[in-house]
Amino acid sequence: MKNNLSAASPEELLAIVEDRHIKFIDLQFTDVGGAVKNVTIPRQELAATLNHGIWFDGSSIEGFARIAESDMYLVPDISTFAVLPWLSGDDATARLICNVFTPDGQPFLGDPRAVLSKALKQAEEMGFIYTAGPEVEFFLLKPDSEGGIIPPNPQDSASYFDQPTDMVATGLWRQMTETLMTFGIEAETMHHEIATGQHEIDFRYSQALKTADNVVTFRVVLKILAQQKGMYATFMPKPIRGIAGSGLHVHQSLSFKEAGTNAFTDPGDPHGLSMIARRFIAGQLAHARGMCAVLAPLVNSYKRLGGYEAPVHISWGRINRSALIRIPRAHTHDSTRIELRCPDPSCNPYLAFAVMLAAGLDGIRRELPLPHASEEDAYTPPEAERRDPLNVLPGSLDEAIEELEKDSVIRDALGAHICERFIKAKRLEWDDYRLEVTPWELKKYLGAY
Repeated sequence: MKNNLSAASPEELLAIVEDRHIKFIDLQFTDVGGAVKNVTIPRQELAATLNHGIWFDGSSIEGFARIAESDMYLVPDISTFAVLPWLSGDDATARLICNVFTPDGQPFLGDPRAVLSKALKQAEEMGFIYTAGPEVEFFLLKPDSEGGIIPPNPQDSASYFDQPTDMVATGLWRQMTETLMTFGIEAETMHHEIATGQHEIDFRYSQALKTADNVVTFRVVLKILAQQKGMYATFMPKPIRGIAGSGLHVHQSLSFKEAGTNAFTDPGDPHGLSMIARRFIAGQLAHARGMCAVLAPLVNSYKRLGGYEAPVHISWGRINRSALIRIPRAHTHDSTRIELRCPDPSCNPYLAFAVMLAAGLDGIRRELPLPHASEEDAYTPPEAERRDPLNVLPGSLDEAIEELEKDSVIRDALGAHICERFIKAKRLEWDDYRLEVTPWELKKYLGAY
């Protein structure tokens, strides 16, 4: 039974909780890095929480507030209500995703969900609704006899679109689909990906805030269900050398707020793209380097980019899967969309969608011209393009952070609060990696020098 509520009053929600014998409510939000944070309350506290929110100390949350400004409170979004299907009886629990507010009742500038909401409001002021549909790739690993996952051991030996032969993984696919439905998430397709142990599940298109909620929910649900079946699910972009990494390809479109029609379509254009779509693409290409640290936020992310169809050259095209932005074939004019291929599933989807939208809207505002489409293999570009560093994505997290610092549009989309804390956290991550003596170095140099 589907238990997601698209619209309900607090009184209706309380009645549902009572009727379904829910004992606890998990109040969820994410930190700047995208990790889910959770506060659990007993059912008896739900009415007060819906009326007044619940206070918490934000100074201990990654990228939130300093100690001097730590008090803030959570306000549940009733539309995100869902009963957790793996807990029942005396442990019966539901979840609500929350917005974060400051003591004076203002949206907290360090709340990633608020950052995306702000970007969506700016789009609406321009007359647009932003929708997104992700393709989420991930690995299923077999833990060793002691439960360890290092080195990573893929769950199966299958490849792209292979008929599933691992009944444990097949059962997980089916269970994932049913479980996601209870959260109001409609999975359109699922299949095995290129690498051994690698899978993909695609969601139905939705308004971007709901889609970001769905990505966060999906990551939590998959990890729990995989663990129940003796597997480990990881969204690390490149867990194994020599095989494909995992991406989060995002299909995007704008629709006109008033008419509800697709703003990206133009049947008279060779690629089926309207001028709005072309300028939106131009904006994302122009800010590709600046937003890369948000879309590919780990040191490990840059070991995925540039190989196995993961794009590195800043280009667009229809049939070219090595391009940064691809234009999928549209069955109808209403389905015209663009696919950005550089994000990976470790990103914070609220921040990722916010900067993607900000980049596209900047292209529309400034009427940026779209470069010629590239239908050739972008992994072997002309020599002139290979020599121009502005034609490629950053090659490391360090370089990506530098590009973020130089891009005022992307910094403004994040807001000063999140931008400062995101950059600080990522510089610490880079410095920690830079100082690490890795097994590769020991194997390469220890005996030779």
